[in-house]
Amino acid sequence: MSDTTLSSETSPERSPWAKIVVVVLGLCIAVSLMLLAFLTPSINSGAEDLPLGVSGPEQVTGQIGGQLDEAQPGAFEVEQYDSAEAVTEAVQDREVLGGISVGDDGAVTITVASGAGTPYASLLKGIGAGLTQAGMTVTYDDVAPLPQDDPQGLGLSALGLPLAFGGMISAALLSTQLKRRPWHRIIGSLAASVAVGFVVVAILQFGFGSVDGNYVTTSLSLSLGMAAISLFVLGMESLLGFAGLGIGAVLMMFIANPLSGMATGWQWLPSPWGFIGQLLPPGAAGSLLRADAFFDGRGAGLPILVLTCWAVLGIVLVGLSTLRKKPVAETVAA
Repeated sequence: MSDTTLSSETSPERSPWAKIVVVVLGLCIAVSLMLLAFLTPSINSGAEDLPLGVSGPEQVTGQIGGQLDEAQPGAFEVEQYDSAEAVTEAVQDREVLGGISVGDDGAVTITVASGAGTPYASLLKGIGAGLTQAGMTVTYDDVAPLPQDDPQGLGLSALGLPLAFGGMISAALLSTQLKRRPWHRIIGSLAASVAVGFVVVAILQFGFGSVDGNYVTTSLSLSLGMAAISLFVLGMESLLGFAGLGIGAVLMMFIANPLSGMATGWQWLPSPWGFIGQLLPPGAAGSLLRADAFFDGRGAGLPILVLTCWAVLGIVLVGLSTLRKKPVAETVAA
């Protein structure tokens, strides 16, 4: 009798009760981590160092800045501009989230961009209400308004989870259906991403009126976001098998998705997690979608770069897996 057979016969089988304990403890840990991943960013989110542009007489803008610091300490990082037009341009270019401009006659114009995230517009309108109570004349200028059919931006808020899930499920299906065809997997991932991008944006734009930008560019933005998720998870599965699929799923669903800022904009999340979320596919996809849907493509450079890097990384992982498995396949064939 061989040592292997002897050891397999003599090794005690783990008790069913021990297995139950392991499953229960593992489930408790997993659910707790999921809850913390989704709940912690929401609870700790809020106004902190939000870039705000101001213009007007220095004495008046300084007084307004002091009132903002007194009312909400640390909420804003004020940047001075030469004119109201410069403030408006900075908001449109996504350099600041909003602006307060004081004219020579003392009238105040508050510039908002609802497309950047509804919390910022609401916050600035609250400031405007306070200035009105102080006797100032206040007008509002929304340079990137949300569509009338979805003034709360609910369509974008609901997009984060389907985007992450769609990228993961496409990778899982392609991995199981095309096990020994790596390049077919990549082509399938790209095709699925483009198709889903155009279908989902059609639903958002023509079905619910949640976005009203250029349909083609907005669809391509969403397609790039889904491709980045799908290709990365596909690459992880190709390299590490089922474990890689699990790692990719956990990263995209339980880390990247809560940090994406899809519903509020990433500046609303606690620092530095909001910015970290922008370096992951769901967050970059959300910012790219906002840029194309509401800002005519302004601010799209970094999200495109991030998503492209993730997509290329996934393709490289698939290639490395293919090169690693090729000698084994040749040996088996021989």
